[in-house]
Amino acid sequence: MFSLSPWSRRPRLAPFLIACLAAPVQAGPLSLEQALNQALAGNPGLAELKARADALASVPPQAGSLPDPFLSFGALNVPTNDFSLNQDQMTMMEVAVSQQLPFPGKLGLAERAAQQDAIGAAKDADEARLRLARDIRLSWWALFYYDRTLGILAESRDWMAKLADIADQRYRLGQAEQSDSLLARLELTKLRDKTLELINMRHGEAARLNVLLDRSSDSALELPGEAAFHFPELPAEPALLDQAQAGRPLLARKQAAIEAAQNRLDLAKKDYLPDLNLGFGYAFRQNAPNGAFRSDFANFRLSMNLPLYAATKQSRQVDQRQSELMRERYALHDAERTVQADVTTALAAYHHAHERLSLFEKEFLPQARSTLDSLIASYRVGKIPFADVLRAQLSVFDYQVQYWNALTTSQQALARLAAALGKETL
Repeated sequence: MFSLSPWSRRPRLAPFLIACLAAPVQAGPLSLEQALNQALAGNPGLAELKARADALASVPPQAGSLPDPFLSFGALNVPTNDFSLNQDQMTMMEVAVSQQLPFPGKLGLAERAAQQDAIGAAKDADEARLRLARDIRLSWWALFYYDRTLGILAESRDWMAKLADIADQRYRLGQAEQSDSLLARLELTKLRDKTLELINMRHGEAARLNVLLDRSSDSALELPGEAAFHFPELPAEPALLDQAQAGRPLLARKQAAIEAAQNRLDLAKKDYLPDLNLGFGYAFRQNAPNGAFRSDFANFRLSMNLPLYAATKQSRQVDQRQSELMRERYALHDAERTVQADVTTALAAYHHAHERLSLFEKEFLPQARSTLDSLIASYRVGKIPFADVLRAQLSVFDYQVQYWNALTTSQQALARLAAALGKETL
C-alpha cells in the first residue's frame, strides 16, 4: 500500500462532468476488482476461446481411434435368366465385415498431435485471460487518472478565479495593471478548454472499458474516489525473465505447436508405409433343387494401399510438414523475444514511475506549494509581478497532475508486467 501526501488527496471533480455523461447510471462506483470479476466471467471473446479449447479437447480420442469397420451384404453369381438362388452351385448370399488398419504408430502420432493442439487451445484461452485482465487494469487506471485530473482542473479554475479577483481588486485600487486580470481570465478559458478535452478522452476510455465488460459502450462508468496503490518489491530482471519463460501461456502455446508439428512430420514420414485392410465374409448357399446339401463358404481378405505416387504425394507432404515445423520454431523464438521485451519495458516503466512519484510527493509538490503561498503574499503587497504568481500557480497544478500520472502509470506498468510474466496480478 502507498501512503498519499496531503497534496494527493482526492480533488473535487468538475461539477458538470456528470451532466456530460448522458447514459444509464450504474448501481454505485465500479471498483477495479468488480471490473475484473465482471470481465473474466462474461467477456464473449474469452468465452469463445474457452469453447474452442473444449472442442479441441474432444479431438485426440477421435484421432487415435481406428476407422469405423465396414459391414456389407451381397448376392454373388445370381443367374440373370431366372434369378434363381438355388439353380447354380456358385450362387450365394454373402455378409462381410472389413476393418482398415493404419500402419503401426500412425494413430498414436495423430492422437499426440491432436493432444498438442488441444493444449495449445487451452493456453490460448489462458493468454487471452491474461490480456483481458491487463486491458481491464489499463483502462480502469486510465479512467481513474482522468477523474483525478478533472478534479484538479476544477480546483485550478477555483484558484484562478481567486487570483483574478485579487488582480481586479488591486487594479481598482490602482496597484496593478488591468492586464493582470485579463491574463488570469485567459488562463481560466484555457482550463475550460482542457477540461472539455479530458472529458472527451474519458468518454472514449469509458467506451473501451464497457466493451471489455460486455456492456453497452455508452453505459455510465463511475469510479470510486479512492484506490489501493500497490508497490511490490520486484526481483531482478533475470529472475523475472525466468518466470516469464516458465509461466507465460503464449510460450507454452508455441511449444505445443512445435510438438504438434513434429508429430505431424513423423506421421507424414510413416505415410510411405502401406495401411492394411482386413476383411472376413460368410456366404450362404441354398440346397440344390433335388434337395442335395450345399456347404456355405467363408472367405478372408487382406489388402493394402501401394504408395506408387510418393514423389508427388508423400514426399511433398513431408516437405510441407518440415516447413510447418520450422515455422513454429521461428514463431517460438519470436515470441520469446517479444516476451523479454515486454518484461524489460514494463519493469523499466514501473521503476521510472515509482522514482518520479517519490520526487513529486517529497520535493516538487511541497516546494511548489510553499513557493506559491509566498508569491501570493508578496503580490498582495505589490512586491512581485502577477505573471510570477500565475506561473507558480500553474506549476502547482501541473505537478499535481503529474503526481497522479506517476501513480496510475506505476499501476499500469505492474499490470503489463504481470501479463508479461503469465500472471493476473503481482
